[in-house]
Amino acid sequence: MKDTLIYSSNFCPFCVRAKMLLDHKGVAYTEIDVDRQPGARQEMMQRAQRHTVPQIFIGDTHVGGCDDLFALEQQGKLDALLAE
Repeated sequence: MKDTLIYSSNFCPFCVRAKMLLDHKGVAYTEIDVDRQPGARQEMMQRAQRHTVPQIFIGDTHVGGCDDLFALEQQGKLDALLAE
């Protein structure tokens, strides 16, 4: 399974939903809290070209946010992306 990274915030319901889906699928991920880690939000914005959380990366692929993650799941593409 590819390394999965999620930039998140403790006060973000979309972050909670995205992590719940990953947890449900048994995906181990690294979480970077943009509110607690200095420079993390700037790093996220540079990598993702977006300023909202969550921002999710699977391997080198920028998935996007929570809605993007759920869309991949609904299309049946998330498992393939995780396994590549």
